[in-house]
Amino acid sequence: MELTLVRNATLLLELAGKRVLVDPMLDDEGARPPIEGTRNPVPNPTAPLPMPAEEVVAGLDAVIVTHRHRDHLDGTAEELLPRDVPVFCQPEDDDALRELGVDARAVDDEVDWGGLRIVRTPGRHGTGPIADALAPVSGFVLGGLYIAGDTVWYEGVEATIERHQPRVAVVNAGGAEFAEGGLIIMGIDDVREVAARVPTVVAVHLEALNHCYLTRAAIRASLPDVLVPADGETLEIA
Repeated sequence: MELTLVRNATLLLELAGKRVLVDPMLDDEGARPPIEGTRNPVPNPTAPLPMPAEEVVAGLDAVIVTHRHRDHLDGTAEELLPRDVPVFCQPEDDDALRELGVDARAVDDEVDWGGLRIVRTPGRHGTGPIADALAPVSGFVLGGLYIAGDTVWYEGVEATIERHQPRVAVVNAGGAEFAEGGLIIMGIDDVREVAARVPTVVAVHLEALNHCYLTRAAIRASLPDVLVPADGETLEIA
């Protein structure tokens, strides 16, 4: 398996002979305003793409969109996504994606795609009223790879790991939060819980948005066994 971090939660996967794009955020650096209700009012994305957006969407076999927040599917991605490959998504996003003209394929529970089993998994994007406001979100399991999506550690993530026993988990670990209400994606303690249960953990969703405060350096210092790729870096995982 090859995993390339493009930026934020945008991944290019090479697995089972297929090239899969996950959560494309392809806008230019600074193209969007800061996220409202946050403490660091600088434009998003806060980091440039490490490669041209057109290169990211070239030669794809499929796309996975965990949910339609703009840091997972932005305007540039909506324009550039190929219209002739499946775009796997949660059922709540199916109609909106079809209106874009892409080949949206809602995953209620699981699907078999050319011999690759794709399972949709639950997520909780924060706690309390914030999680309710940001819902719905999903993760996906592809073979032995668990893409957790925008979630904190909670019983749904624990149950997913127990059920599927993934070899690799990709976690969105930027410690994102609003001015009030606590973390809306994983922080150090959340990632530690995943790392205690999954052999290989890859931390992404870092240093690309104005409300993500956890740095790569902090994760590496606290959790040295967790892989923390740079933007544009490719990991080869057995």
